[in-house]
Formats: sequence, structure tokens, C-alpha cells
Amino acid sequence: MDAVRVALLREVLAGTEWLGATRRFAGVLRGSVVAHGGGLLLVGTAAYEPWHLAAHLVDEAAWSGTPELAPTLVRHGARPSDPAHLAVGLGRIEAARRGETLLVVSPQGDVPVLERVSDARRAGVTVLALGPGEGELAGLAHEVLAVPDGSELDLDTVQHLVSAAAGEQAVPSPRGRRRLRDRLSRLAESLTAPPPAPW
Repeated sequence: MDAVRVALLREVLAGTEWLGATRRFAGVLRGSVVAHGGGLLLVGTAAYEPWHLAAHLVDEAAWSGTPELAPTLVRHGARPSDPAHLAVGLGRIEAARRGETLLVVSPQGDVPVLERVSDARRAGVTVLALGPGEGELAGLAHEVLAVPDGSELDLDTVQHLVSAAAGEQAVPSPRGRRRLRDRLSRLAESLTAPPPAPW
């Protein structure tokens, strides 16, 4: 999902609790990684690895000038022969220390790495959770963004909203939002306009 589609999705969601909830969660995420500067670890489950969120956060880190947002994707099935950005295994959670942030994304309430997440929290790691909002993981997390089964948005869509909001410097004023909307509208028009006539 690109920036124009995220902006359109935000328009559709205006007046719902989703915009405020995703911005608050993204603010906590951004605040944690920027304030502590220890790095961001991102982990899912063996069946659900949030590689797409990792890619969007890398993009947002570059676009916003906030390198701290670029996560290290921690994988359940990582092998030393994998490319460097995919070769970080679960042992990285055990090595996490104070100042680091761990974002756990799971479509289920609990994940098989709960003991490791608990140990990381005791070591001073800030733990954030994105998922159903129930179970032991929610109890371990410092901040949870609940995406329960059957909600209007699925977990993938919420991840797009969170990553986009994490790259924002601050919530713009209503006038700033109008200017942004106008710029996005002009961009959308130019992208969908037919090509210019040949000479």
C-alpha cells in the first residue's frame, strides 16, 4: 500500500477510533526508539512473519529522517545462510537490553516466544504488541494496539496505518491536513492523468 492509498484509507476512516489508536501506538513506538536509541526489534510468529511491516518501517525511517525506526526483523526460521537482513534468529531477543524496543506482531493472542519476551522486558526492553489484544502477550506489553478477530480492519491494514504514522513528525494542524490533502489530491490527479499528447 503506497502513501496515496494510506491517505485515502485515512479519509475513509475519519471519525473512527482507528486513526487515533494507530497514531497513538505509532507515537509510542516512535517515542521509544527515538528517546532510547537502542534499536527496534520486530518479531512475529513462525507462521506470520511481519516482513511487510519491516519493509514499510525501513521506508518510513528513510523518508522521515529517523533511522531509529528501521527495525531488525527477528525470524523464527532464520539460517546463517540467509541474506543478512533475514538471518537474525530468536537469540537476538535473548540478547536485547535496556534501551531497545521489541515490537511483537501476532494474529493470535500468544506467541511461542513469550518466555523470551518476558526476559527481554525484565532486562529493560520496551515491549509493544500488535494483535488481538488479549492473552499473556498483552499482559507483558507496555503498549498494545488491539486488532481483534472480526474488527473492521485486518492486521495487515493496521500495520500500514501504524508504519505511516510512525514516520510522521507530529500530528499536523487542521490547516496542515488540508494542505497535505490538497498536495495528495494533486499528486493523485497527476498519477492518473493520461500521458501528454506527442508533439
